[in-house]
Amino acid sequence: MAKTQRIVGLDGEPIDYEVLQEEISAPSIAGIRQPWHGSVASGLTPNRLAQILSAAAEGDAHDYLTLAEEMEERDMHYASVLGTRKLAIVGLDIRVESVSDDKADVALADAIREIVSESEFSELIAHQVDAIGKAYAVSEIVWDRSGKQWTPNFEERDPRFFKFDQATGRELRLLDEQDSAQGIKLPPYKFVVHRPRIRSGLPIRGGLARLAAPAYMCKAWTWRDWMAFADIYGMPMRIGTYGPNAKPADIAKLMAAVSNLGSDAAAVMAESTKITFQAAANVAGAGDFFEKLATFWDKQISKGVLGQTMTADDGASMSQAKVHDLVRMDILSADARALSKTLQAQFVRPYIDLNFGPQSRYPKIEVFVPEPEDTKELIDALAKLVPLGFRVEQSVIRDKLGLPDPAKDAELLGAPVAAPPPALNRALNAEQAADSAFAGDLVAEQLAKQGAEPQRAILDRVMSIVASAESMEALRDQLIEAFADLPTDELRRVMQAGFAAANLVGRYDAQREALA
Repeated sequence: MAKTQRIVGLDGEPIDYEVLQEEISAPSIAGIRQPWHGSVASGLTPNRLAQILSAAAEGDAHDYLTLAEEMEERDMHYASVLGTRKLAIVGLDIRVESVSDDKADVALADAIREIVSESEFSELIAHQVDAIGKAYAVSEIVWDRSGKQWTPNFEERDPRFFKFDQATGRELRLLDEQDSAQGIKLPPYKFVVHRPRIRSGLPIRGGLARLAAPAYMCKAWTWRDWMAFADIYGMPMRIGTYGPNAKPADIAKLMAAVSNLGSDAAAVMAESTKITFQAAANVAGAGDFFEKLATFWDKQISKGVLGQTMTADDGASMSQAKVHDLVRMDILSADARALSKTLQAQFVRPYIDLNFGPQSRYPKIEVFVPEPEDTKELIDALAKLVPLGFRVEQSVIRDKLGLPDPAKDAELLGAPVAAPPPALNRALNAEQAADSAFAGDLVAEQLAKQGAEPQRAILDRVMSIVASAESMEALRDQLIEAFADLPTDELRRVMQAGFAAANLVGRYDAQREALA
């Protein structure tokens, strides 16, 4: 339930409850925050790019943010690798943990989980990761107070509606007619602003678009020159000839025919004119130069965005790919931690404070990155260790394998029942009772073949212990305790008899159940 006391934000500024319910950063055609912006990437030159990046570093990032947006629209490779990094975060699970098992702490965590489970929260995450390319992303929270609680509605905002302050270059402010030069301070509990710390320095210099911009410009030039080259040398030269008595109108028609042959493959002209085709100049290898240059810049962009080129550009062996995947896991973990920190401070705390009042400790929200698990290696290790007495919880293994707990009435898979030895088959066919004397006879028969049969009195005592032991570990301990005074070789035969008896009795019981 919402509290009535006054609440202060992280910077100590009191909360304005009326502002929380207003939409204060929406675009408007007549105002300073306009939704339409001209192109910056068209005709980009080194001088123009230097001006854009310099202006952004000095506080005017409008053109830089426009360029960052256009780079994703114009360069398919940059859009692909940046989209890969963004979607890697969007696809992660969001986990919420209570600070304790106390009923009140669990209730706070459940309230956050309810918001996180809604589709609108996924859209918030998808918008916030846009900060990876542009250096920051902003969503306005329009709080709904129509019910008993404060309910957040997240509205995406264009990053060009904001600017960093001139004094420090670190405080993000809202562009507004009240102060068009400096902007106005963002009200507390009103915005979610994600600023991933990709590298040190001013926040605006941390976006990956700034890093990729020179490569984007050079690749754009490469494409332009490549297409010009293909236009000139990709088709044979068309030469039109006309006689000395040709009229200007005939010459004009011939020129039009020569020009249109490249696309129309048809022409009409006077009988006195002629068109010949001359093979294109030998420029073998020139086309490969442009392709290699474009590929080079693509690889530089891949390195800057993903930290590697293996999965984006190059094919290679599995061992090499695993090494590069580890680098990507480092980047993904860093991105997830940064986003978790943003959500903790700018979503969890405001929601809890407004609805439940300030707390000494808050539920923890985490963008969870699962550790890669080699399931084959895990299964092989368990197959070797469990028969030796290694104990592990089934729930832990199910979590690692991604398997849910089985329902009570579910049909379960189990280990196949091993075929019993011939002597046990004979016993089953004769419907003999599975008492300890019968099992003892079977054990004695098996051990006699191996030359390891202990005395009958000792064997009967072993069978008594087998009948009362609750586990293989308990059987081992009871046998050692009961026969600790025996010589080593005799104790070995006793232990062998005990485990053989336990195995036969277990298989006998399983076979009886299968035939029941």
